[in-house]
Amino acid sequence: MAVVELRVGMHCERCIKAIKKAIKKIDEMESYKLDTETNKITVTGNITTEEVIRELHKIGKTPTSWNDEI
Repeated sequence: MAVVELRVGMHCERCIKAIKKAIKKIDEMESYKLDTETNKITVTGNITTEEVIRELHKIGKTPTSWNDEI
């Protein structure tokens, strides 16, 4: 099982709902957590970072690795 941690802007309720909907579409996603304070998304399951990034790009979000400098 993989854990993917990304930073992505979550500025309003509409953004948060869109992100949740996109993440739920990922095959073999087991769980996810959104931290709106730090703009951190944690997704676990039989997934890759690329899969999560691809789904977020579809809704116009540009995620970066959690470990990258801001």
